Amino acid sequence: MNVRTACAAALMSAVTAASAPAQVTKTMTSEAKVVTATVEGIERASREMTVKKSDGTYETVYVPAAIKRFDALKVGDRITARYYETVVLRMTPEGQKSADTKESAVTRPEGTAGATAAHQQTITATITAIDPKVPSITFTGPRGWTYSSRVEDTAALAKVKVGDRVDITWTEALIISLDEPK
Repeated sequence: MNVRTACAAALMSAVTAASAPAQVTKTMTSEAKVVTATVEGIERASREMTVKKSDGTYETVYVPAAIKRFDALKVGDRITARYYETVVLRMTPEGQKSADTKESAVTRPEGTAGATAAHQQTITATITAIDPKVPSITFTGPRGWTYSSRVEDTAALAKVKVGDRVDITWTEALIISLDEPK
């Protein structure tokens, strides 16, 4: 699951979180995903590497500067990445200040060939359109962010209105390890 997929799942469920007065917060956690890939290309200046996943697809990945082992990577090395994504939705109480924050951290356990990178972003989004015929909902947020999504639960959709605000927090954690050469 990637961030866009998690966002889509979260926002489609946002009206469910809003529909129950006692339930002000809704958390959607993805299951852990494990990806093993082979390094196919390395761009040292931009700290990017192209990897080939087991399904034959390629992906370019940025490696934060805190991951010192990047300099030792070679084409042909195998890496393993385990990642998690969580989305939390919370109806924003009346009069509460809007959120727009980002935080990141990287940790490297001593004596290991891997690292953990985490990123969290919280924004306050406003419901700007509801179309009960589709049914769909549209949110807007800071920096021109806009998202529209189909909504499965039409009963929940009827319980929210244009102008309602929702705090959305995305948390991603990525654990990377380098496989020993064979």
